[in-house]
Amino acid sequence: MKPRFSHLKIDRTDSSNTDFQQLVVHLDQDLRIRDGEDHAFFAQFNKIDQIKHVLVAYVDDVAVGCGAIKHYGDSIVEIKRMFVLPEYRKQGIASSILFQLEQWAYELGYKKCILETGKKQPEAIALYQNCHYQMIPNFGQYIGVENSVCFEKSLDD
Repeated sequence: MKPRFSHLKIDRTDSSNTDFQQLVVHLDQDLRIRDGEDHAFFAQFNKIDQIKHVLVAYVDDVAVGCGAIKHYGDSIVEIKRMFVLPEYRKQGIASSILFQLEQWAYELGYKKCILETGKKQPEAIALYQNCHYQMIPNFGQYIGVENSVCFEKSLDD
């Protein structure tokens, strides 16, 4: 998807990037409110140390969004830590980050992306559905978790 910002720049980096770390602080604050009592459960699966494939989106040199991919299985990568600052939402930034994460995963030889989001994150669910992700049964640590929704997308399409 073409971003609505002509001055949107998305950099490939890793989890040592300080802009990424700051965006994750904002993300975790948002999730703490949305998830309420469930936040501690989800937080344990969202540590950012040692993530090798991170994107940070910039508008006019201001870090406004991020996302990451993490190896999950033989040909499967998990989308992690997707976030755009509230004042920059609904402008195509998240879908641009997601598309570039998919491209990077494909370049690395992965065939499928999977992800988990919360039922209390309707904007995220809408993003993934609009980007052709299909809902799947909860995987891994999310099996049986009522507030989780999992999705997948083949990169071969």
